Amino acid sequence: MHDTILIVDFGSQVTKLIARRVREECVYCEIVPFQKAEAALKALRPKGVILSGGPASVLDKDAPLAPMAIFRAGVPVLGICYGEQAMAQQLGGKVEGGHHREFGRAEVEVTESSALYDGVWQVGQRYPVWMSHGDRVTALPPGFKAVGTSPNAPVAMIADEARRFYATQFHLEVMHTPHGAALLRNFVRNIAGCTADWTMRAFKDEAIEKIRKQVGKARVLCALSGGVDSAVAAVLLHEAIGDQLTCVFVDHGLLRLAEAERVVALFRGHYNIPLVHVAAEDLFLKALDGVDDPEEKRKIIGKLFIDVFELEAKKIASDRRGSPEFLAQGTLYPDVIESVSFAGGPSVTIKSHHNVGGLPARMNMKLIEPLRELFKDEVRALGRELDLPEAFVGRHPFPGPGLAIRCPGPVTREKLDILRAADEIYIEEIRRAGLYDDIWQAFAVLLPVKSVGVMGDGRTYENVLALRAVTSTDGMTADFYHFDMDFLSAVATRIVNEAKGVNRVVYDVTSKPPGTIEWE
Repeated sequence: MHDTILIVDFGSQVTKLIARRVREECVYCEIVPFQKAEAALKALRPKGVILSGGPASVLDKDAPLAPMAIFRAGVPVLGICYGEQAMAQQLGGKVEGGHHREFGRAEVEVTESSALYDGVWQVGQRYPVWMSHGDRVTALPPGFKAVGTSPNAPVAMIADEARRFYATQFHLEVMHTPHGAALLRNFVRNIAGCTADWTMRAFKDEAIEKIRKQVGKARVLCALSGGVDSAVAAVLLHEAIGDQLTCVFVDHGLLRLAEAERVVALFRGHYNIPLVHVAAEDLFLKALDGVDDPEEKRKIIGKLFIDVFELEAKKIASDRRGSPEFLAQGTLYPDVIESVSFAGGPSVTIKSHHNVGGLPARMNMKLIEPLRELFKDEVRALGRELDLPEAFVGRHPFPGPGLAIRCPGPVTREKLDILRAADEIYIEEIRRAGLYDDIWQAFAVLLPVKSVGVMGDGRTYENVLALRAVTSTDGMTADFYHFDMDFLSAVATRIVNEAKGVNRVVYDVTSKPPGTIEWE
């Protein structure tokens, strides 16, 4: 058993970032919606509790609140944004609306010392933070003192040192609060006293033992997409149960250039894992013919993927080794969180391209999800523990529907071929310049417009291609990568000359502020 922090979710899109910051301290944590927090408190017996932000107002009728059992449990509690307001209201303070709202960058002045920022902030100094609130605390609960203030939140930080209750009006978890991670470290490690024993090496050993106990001598099928998540899940399973595992790779024809060949070479050649490669490009392109709505594309691809996978599972079940009893998937913790998320929050809208289908009950297989406790960066760390090639582990995120959603409008084989060629040139040049690891995600999009151009002595009427590259630490906020113009010029020249069918290249310089849906 690991020391655990319980995070109570009130619906903030950035609740997951709280968990990320806690995990960065090598401390295990779990997120639960507020409705299930009391049961989780009993089951997990956490050493500390964090109350997240959220879009509601504590002044609303039926506003989401924390179970009072949390405040009676004798463990430290930290409230963030809405969590501060809920804590104040529930413990006898007062919250008011109608004041000046505060969204974005602000400064807090530390007015009194507190264990929350001991060794990080000094009394009398001002520090940058990120605010996002309309209501504010106007009267303190008994036992609390105000330890920080800002122009639009006179009670920006509160503390009850005797009970180890703390709260901030600003968001500690986002990168826009530069010292936020250090304050969370103080809460998790010093105030709650958690041991830093949540490591990927320990996780790997525990996961292998857990898989062996769960599976026994049964066979397991793994749905392999070629992405980082399913690849790491497959290698972890193979290390645990060997040839009891069979991977099924449904090649829908919407992958990047030579992607299918790389997947087959890695799993059949390098790891010698039993692999069924299903070449289904014609089937998927026929189903997508004439479809231009991106959500409809996702649904078609998700449903067809399951249909093809189910057919292959039946073939495998007919061999002399008997029917597989388990289906393995590379489900990650963000997917788990979203499936049980507080229904009123914006976080439920994230990653619709991952939630494109489910297992039909008729398959009659038990699900095994060895990565369901991990975030993406933790999966990469696990992949390195399993000695996966760095070129595979460090790959940029790639959406489940693949290039279908990077071809706005109807998808055709011709458009996919143009996009693959251009995308390969783009990524190749990024790697050659040594920039790949500095970028969170980079890709090309074949726009549904054509442009008149002059190439040599003739006019052309061909496609416009958009290039996208963003930097991010967590995928929740992002900024466009500031390429040198000489680099963009060289990439554009290569694409126009080598990717037949493109005569114009543009670079997207849109940023992604907090609160928007993640990039495709």
